[in-house]
Amino acid sequence: MDHVEFSFDERLAFASTLPSAWYMDPSVLDEEKAKIFSRTWQLVGRAEQVGAPGEYLTARIGEEPIIVARGTDQKLRAFANVCRHRAGPVASGEGKRHVFQCRYHGWTYSLDGRLLGTPEFDGVECFNIEASSLPEFQVDTWIGLVFVNLDPAAASLAEVLEDLPARLGSRDLATLRLAARKDWTMDLEGYHVPVAHPGLMRELDYPRYRTETKRYYSIQHSPIKPVDSARLRRLEGAADNQAQYYWIFPNLMLNVYPDNYSTNLIVPLGPERTLTIFEWYFREPESPEMQQILSRTIEFSDEIQLEDIYLCEAVQRGLHSRTYTSGRYSVKRENGVHHFHSLLAKFYR
Repeated sequence: MDHVEFSFDERLAFASTLPSAWYMDPSVLDEEKAKIFSRTWQLVGRAEQVGAPGEYLTARIGEEPIIVARGTDQKLRAFANVCRHRAGPVASGEGKRHVFQCRYHGWTYSLDGRLLGTPEFDGVECFNIEASSLPEFQVDTWIGLVFVNLDPAAASLAEVLEDLPARLGSRDLATLRLAARKDWTMDLEGYHVPVAHPGLMRELDYPRYRTETKRYYSIQHSPIKPVDSARLRRLEGAADNQAQYYWIFPNLMLNVYPDNYSTNLIVPLGPERTLTIFEWYFREPESPEMQQILSRTIEFSDEIQLEDIYLCEAVQRGLHSRTYTSGRYSVKRENGVHHFHSLLAKFYR
């Protein structure tokens, strides 16, 4: 198919889900990269990686290689990681530098993106070195995370997050530090929790599990049961012993618990392959007590992810059936999925 056509009903009770071809057709992923990933805020790293002048990190947003660097003026900037001469990368990995240099022909760039040096380029006419800086993108930080948006006309990160920072204000997440990372190769509703996740079901007060939607994000939340065997920790005297699961459009999950949070970054590898990058953040993650808690937390997360992978892969196979094209939404439990699909439809047009 060159283009997957569909109509989307904004009325949850009347709407049908996305067509099965959406999940299989290579042209859809190409359009998602062009129309969605290149126009939305993408998590690319942690602020601690670029805290001092000269520190930088590299990442990719779709097919766009980028650099995020802290300048000598303390300003954080994001650039295309593409030399203006012959498109070679000017940096790799992460680290600290005074200048960026392309390893192809040695062109150099300052930390603010200006072109500094062009070896053996004498005699070239009508070449404006001042106009050959690295293209710059929007960049911002929140709770110690770095986000980049390739679209200069896109809404600011603050506009996208709306009241989310205020919701989390008392949690002080910016003081938590990276404790672990894990990649899963292979996700937005709580409808399947009772059936698919018996372990999680024992921890959450599922009858009080709710989903709320905002303009660019949704939140699923539930009180954590006060049980001795809980693998989701409650904090004594805490006013808010809840599990909160945020989905920030289009591909970031923020899972917030009383004593920690984790991020799940969903990265499409192909029409039917997805990489999910998990990172966990704790206070004093190196302490022996926290190491034990971290180990139990990751073990529990792994259990849930394996259950989800089994389901997702089975559903992906089912989408190939000639008998299935689309389904319907549960009004009670799938308003978050409908909200996500609504945003997809808006960006896809």
